Amino acid sequence: MENMQIPWLTAIIILPLIASAGIPLIPDKDGKTVKWYALYVALANLTLMVYGFWEHYNFNNTEIQLRETYSWIPNIGFNWAVGVDGISMPLILLSGLITTLAILASWKVEHKPKLYYFLVLVLYSAQIGVFVAQDLLLFFLMWEIELVPVYLLISIWGGEKRLYAATKFILYTALASIFILVAGLALAFYGDNITFNLTELGLKDYPLSLELLAYGGFLIAFGVKLPIFPLHTWLPDAHSQASAPISMILAGVLLKMGGYALIRFNMEILPDAHIRFAPLLVVLGVINIVYGAFTAFGQTNLKRRLASSSISHMGFVLIGIASFTDLGLNGSMLQMISHGLIAAALFFLSGVTYDRTHTLMMDEMGGMAQVMPKIFAMFTMGSMASLALPGMSGFVGELSVFLGIATSDVYGQAFKVGVIFLTAVGLILTPIYLLSMLRQVFYGASNPSLKLESLSVDAQPREIFIAICLLLPIMGIGLYPKLATNSYDLKTTAIASKARAALPVIVYQQPSDRNNKYGFSSSLSFSGLLGETSAVRAPQLR
Repeated sequence: MENMQIPWLTAIIILPLIASAGIPLIPDKDGKTVKWYALYVALANLTLMVYGFWEHYNFNNTEIQLRETYSWIPNIGFNWAVGVDGISMPLILLSGLITTLAILASWKVEHKPKLYYFLVLVLYSAQIGVFVAQDLLLFFLMWEIELVPVYLLISIWGGEKRLYAATKFILYTALASIFILVAGLALAFYGDNITFNLTELGLKDYPLSLELLAYGGFLIAFGVKLPIFPLHTWLPDAHSQASAPISMILAGVLLKMGGYALIRFNMEILPDAHIRFAPLLVVLGVINIVYGAFTAFGQTNLKRRLASSSISHMGFVLIGIASFTDLGLNGSMLQMISHGLIAAALFFLSGVTYDRTHTLMMDEMGGMAQVMPKIFAMFTMGSMASLALPGMSGFVGELSVFLGIATSDVYGQAFKVGVIFLTAVGLILTPIYLLSMLRQVFYGASNPSLKLESLSVDAQPREIFIAICLLLPIMGIGLYPKLATNSYDLKTTAIASKARAALPVIVYQQPSDRNNKYGFSSSLSFSGLLGETSAVRAPQLR
């Protein structure tokens, strides 16, 4: 172990895992004891990570901190190597908060409660492991371990089509994981120094062809998780069939693994390939935003509409990553944190609504604001945050990405105008489908078949507490963004600077590109991917 006497990171990874192993020993048949046990474990782990970061994490240091390295399987160079920096630390805290609240939201689980909480705690460990892993094989191991609990949690406690949704999820994500292993091993075994350490992988001098192939492999693997069009189709099925607490973890944490990994691997380790792929990421981000918004507008299932909304919002993460600006990458991180909180709140409240109505079809609802005023108020606040209302965290994240791509010197003016215009179309559609959702569910005449007047329908104290724990940071970050940005601002600036440093030096520019620092005209925005065309002369790179 390096520079640490107390293994904080190892502790927050293995505590839920070790605690999960004790669940079968609990003498509890109806689940009353095991749910409290799981909640105490989650709270203890959240407290441990908050204390550890508060006491030992240096917010002014951009390097990997709290490093812990143990030789695990020395014959193949497999080490238990963990550490945190500005892009992993806030996501770890996000994981701890959302998973703890998801356990509290699972209070009414009666079917196989021991197995349920066992899987949730294993998932808790795995998702923390993904964010702290500094060894390629350890990262892959945690990435794979996370898949199994999600598959089982959907297939056992999901809706009517749960087996289809769970099978689709595992096929997409497991097949995509192969690309992580192949691309990672290609980088690890290149050159004389065989290493799986992520920092050392970033210091190697790879040929461009290898970088491009590895980048493409990582993009496919992480694009499934993010998700990126057209690798997204598992998400609406998984969300619509998963129970609300599992949807909270899926949307709040698991999607962020894709964005985190794109920054950690594609940007940091493969900066030269990132230059060539960046225009593609921008285009895919725009497609995500517009396609996700149109798809959400056409959904009548409440959770499928929210799932399509998640696809749309993740497009901003891609655009920020490809902007080559400090503000754009900062916005990507803020968008991941913000969306994690907002999506977790909305999926939780959709589950609360389902508990009262026993339906997710919006056309079967209506008029519930009068009998469920608290749920209506919280649902409205979450929806306002999702549509980027000023004063909410969603507004700050999306605005940062907008400004980041608009001020980028890498792309020509026509390209940036097109991106901003199309993205604005998605932004216009977002309030339409969210406000339409509120209108269908809460306004108008009530559906007589729901018999809401005979139910104890409004939010209970436990449900209000969960929603407030998510809505308060949403409003806090919206009013004072430094609550979130201070944790990663220096790191995102360092990563963006490194990416800009990898940009080629231009020795020729067309007259129309005099104001374009890096010589990418609007017609040349894809030149790194598609090569020269007869219509436009490409800049000559030294």
